[in-house]
Amino acid sequence: MKVWLVIFGVGVVSLLLRASSLVLLRGRTLPPGLLASLGLVPAAVLSALVVPELLVHGGDFRPLGPRLVAGIAAALIAWKTRNVLWTLLGGLGLLFGFGALGWH
Repeated sequence: MKVWLVIFGVGVVSLLLRASSLVLLRGRTLPPGLLASLGLVPAAVLSALVVPELLVHGGDFRPLGPRLVAGIAAALIAWKTRNVLWTLLGGLGLLFGFGALGWH
């Protein structure tokens, strides 16, 4: 029961934090520098999520591992095709192929 209360409490706090920015900033004009900075947040968050998964495997830094090669190939497929399905199939196919060849 305690865990559910914690999950509920964290959900309520998260919702209030998200709603507060919408309520407090409603009708206000933000400075152009802040707007430009906010435009970079998605790229920074995505990089923070993806790059460690590509470069760290099992707690070890591996700059030339199969994940990085598959990730680069997936990025190239995404850039060339702009298709999510081909990107996923290409990247995962390469990653599983490398695993089948013994490159972990």
